[in-house]
Amino acid sequence: MSTLVKTTWAIDPTHSEVEFKIKHLVISTVKGIFKEFTGSVDVEGNDFTTAEFHFEANVDSIFTNQADRDGHLKSADFFDVANYPKISFKSTEVTKKSDDNYTITGDLTVRDVTKTVHLTAEFGGVATDPYGNVKAGFEITGAINRKEFGLTFHAVTEAGNIVLGEDIKLNINVQFAKQA
Repeated sequence: MSTLVKTTWAIDPTHSEVEFKIKHLVISTVKGIFKEFTGSVDVEGNDFTTAEFHFEANVDSIFTNQADRDGHLKSADFFDVANYPKISFKSTEVTKKSDDNYTITGDLTVRDVTKTVHLTAEFGGVATDPYGNVKAGFEITGAINRKEFGLTFHAVTEAGNIVLGEDIKLNINVQFAKQA
């Protein structure tokens, strides 16, 4: 009886991005990114259905291309970076839906709230870069309701329009480097 070797793959931050989008005034979408994040995936053999994904984003690295908005998002009205500096995710199950498509289920922690979320992952494949490093790529998408994670800031314009939507769309493009 053979035992499969567990392999660790670490996020290559120079070839990865963590993006989110939210409706503003219900008429347009505003997007932001986290500039600093880490993560890894542990896999038995080469079977990504055995994967254990781990991820952390540094909330202080949030960037929406508007300094005042970034400051507001870091405040107690939203992420409260002084008390909750990280957003984390740990998978609990990976299910293969088709050749290159997976559902990743796991626990997402924002502020002091942890909820189970289901993300869709498209596996881009495995390739070796020009320096001999073996890489694996995923495009991971999903949506969460911000209020379920304690991001309950609410404002209405004078005309009665809601300033922010509740649903946050996630788009995470990650490249993992196989560790020796």
